[in-house]
Amino acid sequence: MSPSDYLDPAEEKMELAVAYLDEALAHIRAGKANPKILDAIRVSYYGSNVPISNVANVSVPDARTITITPWEKSMFKEIEKAIINSELGIMPENNGEVIRLSIPPLTEDRRKNLVKQSKAEAENAKVSVRNARRDAIDGLKKAIKQGMSEDVEKDAEASVQKLHDKYLKKIDELFAAKEKEILTV
Repeated sequence: MSPSDYLDPAEEKMELAVAYLDEALAHIRAGKANPKILDAIRVSYYGSNVPISNVANVSVPDARTITITPWEKSMFKEIEKAIINSELGIMPENNGEVIRLSIPPLTEDRRKNLVKQSKAEAENAKVSVRNARRDAIDGLKKAIKQGMSEDVEKDAEASVQKLHDKYLKKIDELFAAKEKEILTV
């Protein structure tokens, strides 16, 4: 048993927590046009439910607009219906060539709620990182009983703590960036 048997899985779990947070924050609408807000919306395409990006070109011509250009004319109604029925809360405009989504500016209350939502996501990620640290330390303590020296265990525990601190800092940075994005009018 070497300390890396406990450190590597812990770091992997911490990395996954940060990656998950990054993805979760990307889906929180911040008043700017971001094609990722469409990722959760599915449309029926030849019997399969697929993301809009699988049946259309999605682009962001300016900070307040997302344009969707379906590859097949038959997809216009499907895409419009999916957007209207989604939780996006934006009415699509269709001129027969392209579907436009105008992203409305956020109200102050909505901004506060989005910051709260982002903070909750960040807290969940921190809990995952803390759990990974706890699991690694528990494993190291058991390894002493299996013959690992206490010095090696203490050094490994310090390394786990450094990993923990590094990933908590990353989480705080991600949250701070998202908060700034949401609150920037």
